[in-house]
Amino acid sequence: MSRGQYPSTRMRRNRMTAFSRRLVAETRLDTADLIWPLFVIEGQNMAEPIDAMPGVFRYSIDQLLQQAAKAVELTIPAIAIFPSIDAALKDASGSLARDGDNLVCRAVSAVKAAFPDLGIICDVALDPFTAHGHDGLLDGDEILNDETITVLCEQAVHQANAGCDIIAPSDMMDGRVGEIRAALDASGHHNVQIMAYAAKYASGFYGPFRDAVRAGASLGKAGKLTYQMDPANSDEAMHEIALDLAEGADMVIVKPGMPYLDILARAKAEFGVPCIAYQVSGEYSMLCASFEKGWLDRERTILEATTCFKRAGADAVLTYFAPEIAMMIRR
Repeated sequence: MSRGQYPSTRMRRNRMTAFSRRLVAETRLDTADLIWPLFVIEGQNMAEPIDAMPGVFRYSIDQLLQQAAKAVELTIPAIAIFPSIDAALKDASGSLARDGDNLVCRAVSAVKAAFPDLGIICDVALDPFTAHGHDGLLDGDEILNDETITVLCEQAVHQANAGCDIIAPSDMMDGRVGEIRAALDASGHHNVQIMAYAAKYASGFYGPFRDAVRAGASLGKAGKLTYQMDPANSDEAMHEIALDLAEGADMVIVKPGMPYLDILARAKAEFGVPCIAYQVSGEYSMLCASFEKGWLDRERTILEATTCFKRAGADAVLTYFAPEIAMMIRR
């Protein structure tokens, strides 16, 4: 075969050695890209396994502090704290969310006192606190938008008072970002950030999380379809993001993660703001099941999935694999 039949440009040259692959890599993963979601429960010296999420636990506050210490040691910049509330403390209005001494507020205060430089993110929604498991106040079959926002503003201020650095409204009520921003500013929390769940889809991938926070068993047939987004829609997500940014959001979340990489990429390209991907519980649990079966290589697949979020435009990734990823990066 003559020399002229061979390509002068060979794309494989840059792939032939490990050093060259590192040299030309377009996307780099760092521990600074990670946010670690953690679940907190009442009690002492408790680490309660979550059946649907292998390797993930509900921690009492004293044990949560140990996980926070691990985050600091691994240079993970922020944790997201989600409460798992006893059913006896829940009611139709989620009244415990309005208590400045509730579980999540006490957890935030303890972590911030022990690790002042560790970022703390708090979810703002009523589903962990309501008996029905919805993110807002319920009137018959209707989720009340404006009345819910009043409660969310109180919840956000209590969390900020406790030491939360970033308020993350996940409820998907219309107009809540602007009202929460105003409430935070009015209470002196001008520098508390808002990470809005701007494009949060009505997804089937949330099941293990609802088990983790013990919420959602009574949602009913319609679930959260009247306020979370239709998975078929993309333009609508851009509209939601634009509205949240106009109302004062500092960064936005796309949730779930992997099935919505197109939404993430589009959001980053169109708005150029900090975009966060949430690798949700269903994604985590599916991968863990495949690892257990030996169908996928654990380390390789975890790193690939996280790198994909970064490649698509994520500035950070909420992932239950965060400490494992951080240890891989170190190695």
